[in-house]
Amino acid sequence: MAKKYGGNLVVESLVALGAKHSFGVPGESYLAVLDALHDTPGKLDFTICRNEGGAAFMAAAYGKLTGTPGICFVTRGPGATNASIGVHTAMQDSVPMILLIGQVATTMRGREAFQEIDYRAFYGSVAKWATEIEHVDRIPETLSRAWTTSLSGRPGPVVVALPENMLTDQSEAPVLTGPVTGEEPAPSLHSIQALQSLLSDSKRPVVLIGGSGWTDAGQGALRKFTENADLPVVASFRRVDLYDNHSPNFVGDAGVGMTASTRSLFHEADLVLAINVRFGEMTTDGYTLLNIPKTRQKLIHVHTSACELGKIYLPDLAIHAGPNLFGAAVAKLEINGPWAKWREQARIDYEREFDLPDQPSPVDMGKVTAHLSDCLPEDAIVTNGAGNYTIWPNKFFRFGPRQRLLAPQSGAMGYGLPAAIAAKHVYRERTVVCFAGDGDFQMTFQELGTAMQIEAQPIVLVLNNGMYGTIRMHQERNYPERVFGTKIINPDFVMLAKSYGYHAEKVDSTADFPEAFDRALASKSGAVLDLAISPEAITPRQSLSELRNSRKRE
Repeated sequence: MAKKYGGNLVVESLVALGAKHSFGVPGESYLAVLDALHDTPGKLDFTICRNEGGAAFMAAAYGKLTGTPGICFVTRGPGATNASIGVHTAMQDSVPMILLIGQVATTMRGREAFQEIDYRAFYGSVAKWATEIEHVDRIPETLSRAWTTSLSGRPGPVVVALPENMLTDQSEAPVLTGPVTGEEPAPSLHSIQALQSLLSDSKRPVVLIGGSGWTDAGQGALRKFTENADLPVVASFRRVDLYDNHSPNFVGDAGVGMTASTRSLFHEADLVLAINVRFGEMTTDGYTLLNIPKTRQKLIHVHTSACELGKIYLPDLAIHAGPNLFGAAVAKLEINGPWAKWREQARIDYEREFDLPDQPSPVDMGKVTAHLSDCLPEDAIVTNGAGNYTIWPNKFFRFGPRQRLLAPQSGAMGYGLPAAIAAKHVYRERTVVCFAGDGDFQMTFQELGTAMQIEAQPIVLVLNNGMYGTIRMHQERNYPERVFGTKIINPDFVMLAKSYGYHAEKVDSTADFPEAFDRALASKSGAVLDLAISPEAITPRQSLSELRNSRKRE
């Protein structure tokens, strides 16, 4: 068998495992890999990004959107540390990703060589697994394990360091033809019978859904089960796209800005059926929604990873099963209970949240989001980063069954634009809209150049209020009239976007938005709309002045 350089073996192994796209910033520490990528156009594309953080965000978003590991290549030291934000995001989002890092030569390791980092230690608490390939012969074995680990159980990111001299060594190790493909765990007959018994005894049940790894069939089966049984369904933090928001059974989400009616729903419930949910701080309202460790309500927890069962809450029934096979099993059940009015009232409360006051702003995001809900295609993809503005796509955009939301559970600013670029790169025919605050946008706006280069430009809505809105809100609540460090002096976003080849325009009023958005949709080169948002419009129902004054009166 002919010998291959380590760099070629890395690329050929990834292709054999099923990788089709990769993102990264070039670096001299993995030149041998870049040389191998030279020969793989159409097999393993390499998207050249402007910052490693943006590249890692794209890989994380790719993993969420496709269910297969997003591949990211970065150089050692500064490149690897920049990319850590994407790894952390992928971990909290429970999505598959593989970060491959160029590393110092094995002959220099341990001397604090140029840009040297111990990646097992650095990423040990952030990634699902962090390792380093020390011998060229072990490249196929290690990458196969990385791929499998990333996908198995609760999906997550894997970090693999590639020493520079290992990549130029030669090997006769064969490329493995594919990863170990473990089947999604299925619920046992006993667990389904126990679930049916617990639900039948309930009077006020709530279904909470979340996590990754769902298929269209799995989501359809869950909807069939919940609609047939007339159960109220709540989505976990930033998973609002998992269930058709137009269904009468969808009653809202548990996350940042949780409504009083959602809190009451859980507090008054006598049973919670949590499907594929990681009980994070945002979903549990700071771990106050349910008592720790034993909930007052009966708790049925279903998860694809056994490690999540009993991790925080002790369930009355723990079901180790993937969401899709669980959905297929329960879709066959016939369950009826005395909760029709309970579900109906929850839906009424949810619908009431859309009755918003006019926003004290030149551009009223309540009206803008309602317009987008009506006009976006049924397969549109919506993305956002972090900030107060995210309440609009996360709570006031009504997702249909084929629409997707890419939003970071880690609360990472700057995620929205790279995620939108990754989505547009994979699904060029679909409409992709990114919501971004002015502060959020400037975390990764240089990736407009990436989108221009690969001709995958999304539509970006910049909610421009001249401040870091979330921090300003908390500042006014805790230190009223002592504003410091939260005002932003912004560039001309229209000129900036045009310099990257985008259609761009300033939108100064709500009335101007529909036609401006039509022009954005018609643009062949993507679009950036700079929306004039008043600082007063800090939350959908409370102005900045009202927030400040209410705090001063306390």
